[in-house]
Amino acid sequence: MSEQQIDYRIIAKTFAGLEKVLAEEIRVLGGQHIKVMQRAVEFTGDKSLLYKANYLCRAALRIIKPVASFFAENEDKLYKEVKNIQWEDYLDIHSTFSVDGLTSFSNITHSKYLALKSKDAIVDRFREATGKRPSVDKDNADLRINVRIFKNNCTVSLDSSGESLHKRGYRQGTGPAPLNEVLAAGMILLSGWKGKSNFIDPMCGSGTLPIEAAMIALNIPAGKFIEKFAFESWKDFDPEIWQQIKNEAFDNIRENKIKIIGSDWSGRILQVARDNIKAAGLEENIELHPEFVKDVIPPPSPGVMVTNPPYGERIKMSDISNLYREIGDALKQNFKGYSAWIISSHMDAIKHIGLKPSDKYKLFNGPLECSYVGFDMYEGSRKEERPYRTKENQTSSPAQKKEFRSQRNTQARYSDRNQKSHGSNTRGPKRRPGNSRPTKK
Repeated sequence: MSEQQIDYRIIAKTFAGLEKVLAEEIRVLGGQHIKVMQRAVEFTGDKSLLYKANYLCRAALRIIKPVASFFAENEDKLYKEVKNIQWEDYLDIHSTFSVDGLTSFSNITHSKYLALKSKDAIVDRFREATGKRPSVDKDNADLRINVRIFKNNCTVSLDSSGESLHKRGYRQGTGPAPLNEVLAAGMILLSGWKGKSNFIDPMCGSGTLPIEAAMIALNIPAGKFIEKFAFESWKDFDPEIWQQIKNEAFDNIRENKIKIIGSDWSGRILQVARDNIKAAGLEENIELHPEFVKDVIPPPSPGVMVTNPPYGERIKMSDISNLYREIGDALKQNFKGYSAWIISSHMDAIKHIGLKPSDKYKLFNGPLECSYVGFDMYEGSRKEERPYRTKENQTSSPAQKKEFRSQRNTQARYSDRNQKSHGSNTRGPKRRPGNSRPTKK
């Protein structure tokens, strides 16, 4: 059996709430013995799968390869076990390396000390064997090593990614509170959208959601614009396998005529979006329009709307109710036939949308715990397969869904009642040109 055909343990890290999405991506790529963990997916695979996971998985933040696990109740045991690893299989004296440490609920309480002690063990192994040692390079190391201790259980891993995989490489600029690329891709995949119907983000900011949607629709690899992955500096790097993976991925890029649209009220932010879209080579695939959400008219259904409206510190409390009420009015009036998805950390604001969610997930946008809610804006029944949907991350029950469907026929009466309670202009007073609303992203 050749070296690249040997299966070993691999861990893909992600955001909380996207584990099932990532697990499905790993399954499609051929991963075996898949195990969903907290903010990670563990699986087995060969060298080829390790490369593919870095290049193709949209919901992965980092791919690591564990090389040793042991119990380290003190610093002496840690030093001994790290030193016993056959580092010459991964490094030579002319290579550079770096060590990152993370410790929690353990006798070794300082992460920097954990990294320093591990570095000493690696250096001493080489010095005792050869009289020389590899150098440490914190910024551009040939080998990045991760040492993690949890409750005195230590795992030593090799980081195959380098920079976090959310840094796709197309972003030229951002607006306030930009949406992480991995989170954006995960939100789209959670919605069930597979590039077979129209897609729109009516508050697109710097364009992250439309760009990730276009990459999904065209089957462009998530890592296409990343200049170099850490595994390319590994001692056992196989350039032939890597080139074959990239060639196959290029051959699988497809044409797609569905409409992908982004809009935002800020012309300045839309210019940033244009720059990002151009860097991704997607000018022919994404339309941008300078419109408020209430004025957006989507292309004919079917379609999916995914958006990240302002919330938290990005908008004043006095404005948030009116904004989310406007979103709800726009959905009811203009988005019939669509599945609409909204992420927000402001749970009360979601209620002002005036619709009952058909799906709900818990996600994290940075440190903010968010609800990611879906609304079915069409008549009848239409379901898209989402194999990663589970009771753990989907909070809407069958009874709630039945109640939602029964209320669809009374939607017009609800809208009339809502208009009476808020006056003829349910969107609130018209803003003056200089009275700008905080942008998203």
